[in-house]
Amino acid sequence: MASSSELVINSTPKGCRIALLRDKKLIEFHNEENANKFTVGDIYLGTVKKVVPGLNAAFIDIGYEKDAFLHYLDFGPQISSLNKFTKFALTGKHPSYDLGKFRNEPDINKLGKITQVLTKGQKILVQVVKEPISTKGPRLSCELSLAGRYIILVPFSNAVSISKKITNSDERKRLLRLISSIKPDNFGVIIRTVAEKKDVAELDRDLRNLVGKWKQGVIALKKANPKDKIIGEMSRVSALLRDVLNESFDSVTVDDKVVYDELKEFIKEIAPDKEKIIKSYSGKAKIFESHGIEKQLKSLFGKSVSLANGSGYLIIEHTEALHVIDVNSGNKSSEESSQENTAITTNLEAAKEVARQLQLRDMGGIIVIDFIDMRKAENKRVLYDKMKEFMKNDRSKFTILPLSRFGLMQITRQRVRPEMNIKTTEICPSCGGSGKIAPSILIADQLEQDMHHLLSKQNENHITISLHPYLHAYFTKGIISKQVKWYFKYHKKVALIQDSSLAITDYIFTNKIGEQIEI
Repeated sequence: MASSSELVINSTPKGCRIALLRDKKLIEFHNEENANKFTVGDIYLGTVKKVVPGLNAAFIDIGYEKDAFLHYLDFGPQISSLNKFTKFALTGKHPSYDLGKFRNEPDINKLGKITQVLTKGQKILVQVVKEPISTKGPRLSCELSLAGRYIILVPFSNAVSISKKITNSDERKRLLRLISSIKPDNFGVIIRTVAEKKDVAELDRDLRNLVGKWKQGVIALKKANPKDKIIGEMSRVSALLRDVLNESFDSVTVDDKVVYDELKEFIKEIAPDKEKIIKSYSGKAKIFESHGIEKQLKSLFGKSVSLANGSGYLIIEHTEALHVIDVNSGNKSSEESSQENTAITTNLEAAKEVARQLQLRDMGGIIVIDFIDMRKAENKRVLYDKMKEFMKNDRSKFTILPLSRFGLMQITRQRVRPEMNIKTTEICPSCGGSGKIAPSILIADQLEQDMHHLLSKQNENHITISLHPYLHAYFTKGIISKQVKWYFKYHKKVALIQDSSLAITDYIFTNKIGEQIEI
């Protein structure tokens, strides 16, 4: 059965919150603020502030509070052609955007020195490849590229390359022949995976859109001042839609008329057949609440993340240099026949959740995962293979190493923007703010999980739950309350007792003779 993907967009006074769901489960979350500049893909006219021969790099002023970093290896072979074109455009010598009439300079030496290419005070066209993170300014490249839905346009190059994920040799030859025949001179093209089996009309439309974008950028460059944005990447919503749109994508729900109109126009341009998937939301409940996203955000962004079926939990710690994830087995993971079977079962469940968390939080850099120890080499191999399978849909570049002798798995994942972090702790209602607790929105779910364990796994026949009056009202309200549904489900009696002395996050189970049951 094919999975379904949907995008849910919540407009806020500061910008947009964007949730990507796969089979109703949250797998990506972005918080796009209107004031956020210097996003990946933006092209600026910068000024060289400082050349550092020791680093073979330069610091460029593009308007951020800290100068951006540009290394010699990020120049690209055609940096001399780019600098010549920029100089001509600023002085009005080369007004045309058509690079077919522009004579390229020779490629630079890969092992050259930065002082041979840049001088202090020079104007240079640069593209943001990594957003400002922590104390660092943006990371830049001079190898400019404009991303479309099916192709990526690369000025000052003539190479045509194809995504390695397109493996059919006939299809690769078809795309190479087709793109080579329609691309303009002095523009290189990278063919994306989604271009597979697309006809010439769709690819040509995408190509013309990108050439038009380049033309607008050249027009802007002629009148530009240092620090000006020459070509802006589209909004995060549109960029996400462009990159993930495929056959399984069946819904984009928006609660704002302006964003709805913008996306409708954008989808009409890149995929007219998908126009109907854009839907406007007008329900009474907030859009994230109605799709169950707020609850998922609360449960998924904490320091501790529970695994499915109570089999264990993850502890996620962040440092400046790396991320550490500790895998722990839960008190309900003892159903397997041996310790080794328990370990592999919990580890596989943890690997699935880790892959989701990396994408959800956009964790980058070095990630070290401390899985539960396993003895069998076969199980270690299975875990490594499954981890690669769980991460295959991740759009960031990554590398996974097999388990080390200490049972640690190391992953490097491309980091291009700050990690997504959401505060999930709440001020404790019992202590008036002197401590913090896990999100109270999850307490009803936790109670039902523990109750299910007692009635189904420990075969308790009659239990009583003492709980806060708010929780008592939640489980007993309505003609067919949750308490009634429990009886139909388990055919066992569950009594509920209100206890105002308990905090809203506390509850106590007792058996039929009044003894407290530990979970």
